[in-house]
Amino acid sequence: MTLPSPPFGSAGEHHLQQQLGTADRAARFYDQQVRRHLTPEMREFIGRQAMVFLATADSRGECDASFRAGPPGFVHVIDDQTLAYPEFRGNGVMASAGNMVENPHLGMLFVDFTHHHVGLHVNGVAHVYRDSDLRRLHPGLPTDVAPGRSPEVWVRIAVEEAYIHCSKHIPHLEPAPAPPAAKRAAPRTRTTSPSPVRNTGRAFREREQGGGRRGAVLISARRVLPRWVPRRPGSPRAAGAPAASGPWHLPR
Repeated sequence: MTLPSPPFGSAGEHHLQQQLGTADRAARFYDQQVRRHLTPEMREFIGRQAMVFLATADSRGECDASFRAGPPGFVHVIDDQTLAYPEFRGNGVMASAGNMVENPHLGMLFVDFTHHHVGLHVNGVAHVYRDSDLRRLHPGLPTDVAPGRSPEVWVRIAVEEAYIHCSKHIPHLEPAPAPPAAKRAAPRTRTTSPSPVRNTGRAFREREQGGGRRGAVLISARRVLPRWVPRRPGSPRAAGAPAASGPWHLPR
């Protein structure tokens, strides 16, 4: 007799669960944690987040990991099965959006380092729209996502599954003050062998022989990265921070 396939997960993970004896544990996780829609708690959580990590792959399966940041709520919750976020002017490579054109499957990871210390995974199908085209479909789309910046395109995600990431190993951080203006404006000194890691104000990429995305190294511009420091034991939470208990008891 053929057993029914679990409602979530890939054939590969189900195969390894059988090989390693974790199928029962995985089945409990699927049943208790994974949802095919965003719960009200998940929607509210996304509305507070100022960054998200992205995972995409092209039609050949070559992967790319990326990062997006903006004002809290820049990833807009349209409804319990639909998200959208803006793509602003960047280095012009369009690596993530280009992958979505070939292969629309998208993984998103929201991590709250400061309040709940949990992560939220959202997997779904993404489509890229011009700003005007998506507004015709969703007239309620925000018009002032980031003051002074206009989206070049939007990414609309149809949610297929959403689940909570364990908080056990998420570091506890708190927002760090911006560096003094004088330090930010300090002139750069030229060296004979510049370090690509130091030159983060400009995208840096190297390709090993072999072509494609394999062997590529890309440094993200530091101006988009939040500034955090480890949270001091006993230090108060940021003003207006929600309590750490809570939104992760998921309804059926």
